[in-house]
Amino acid sequence: MTQAKQIKEFAKQLFRMSLEDGELSPERVDGVLKALEKNPPRHLLATLKAYLKFVEREVAKSTAVISHAGQLAPEIVANIKSQMEGKYGRKLDTVERDDPDLIAGLRVVVDCDVYDASIQSALSTLESSLN
Repeated sequence: MTQAKQIKEFAKQLFRMSLEDGELSPERVDGVLKALEKNPPRHLLATLKAYLKFVEREVAKSTAVISHAGQLAPEIVANIKSQMEGKYGRKLDTVERDDPDLIAGLRVVVDCDVYDASIQSALSTLESSLN
């Protein structure tokens, strides 16, 4: 096994130790990082980078980023959150971002899935169909 594969496998093991009941636990992540600080592996930086990628992927899976132009009512955010949780079958955290480039409407991103109902998207589609 190559060194890069060994580092990735070790980072994956560290990531598994960071899960509690299938969800990322901040306390366990803290414990893993403290253990690495006390007993650093041979390639600490590469291990930390690989571990960070696993953690970032997990956070992206459990976060719905809602981009909108203008104000968004709390009821709408709650409705979007409940619909996305039903679709993905897991609890999601929501992050709201004001994006005036959308002109109107909103865009929801969960992991790699993008749900776009903005004027900017409609205008881009129209523009590409005219060219």
